[in-house]
Amino acid sequence: MRKFLTVMGFLFTSISIMAQIEIPNNSTRFEPTQPNNNTPTGFEIPASKAPGLTVPRNPRTTTQLDLGKDEERNINMMGDDGLMEYNSNITPKYFTKDKEEKPEYGKDMYLGDFKTNAKTVSILYRDHEYVDGDRVRVYVNGEIVINNVMLEGSFRGFDTPLQDGFNRIEFEALNQGTSGPNTAQLQIRDEIGNILASYEWNLLTGRKATAIIVKQ
Repeated sequence: MRKFLTVMGFLFTSISIMAQIEIPNNSTRFEPTQPNNNTPTGFEIPASKAPGLTVPRNPRTTTQLDLGKDEERNINMMGDDGLMEYNSNITPKYFTKDKEEKPEYGKDMYLGDFKTNAKTVSILYRDHEYVDGDRVRVYVNGEIVINNVMLEGSFRGFDTPLQDGFNRIEFEALNQGTSGPNTAQLQIRDEIGNILASYEWNLLTGRKATAIIVKQ
């Protein structure tokens, strides 16, 4: 029994001595370092600019200029005879003489007819060939509105209101000037200057050229 106790005491002493021996720690320790944000690494996300409250101006955007409204075009009565003169871009032809007289010029001439919604029209006429003193008398719906007027190289005429339905415009040749028949060009325009119709005539003295305007 004593021998057994001696052996157990020896073992207990050996275990106590081994427990006091420090076991070395072989693990590696890393000291914390301060990160350097100034050194680029290639993985940085570019900073985005905070949106502003103002809308940037587009350099292509142009500013519209208010040029105002077009002035209304009024036709003024000119001349001692109460006729208005219309300056057209059409240059009149100045022949040395008119066309030769033909038998068909000795008949009344129907120029044509057209429809319009215009309330008023301008009746304009001129000698479009040789200006040789041709004269005409103008009727509207059977009434004389211009008794005697000489046809010149530029357009002259007058405004006339239209009645509902048919409106008859007639030109009577009072003479044939100094050369050939009575020659003329007629233009009929609406209130804003649009050409509604354009005709020409060649008449012997006393004959008439007639145009019909139908107001709808």
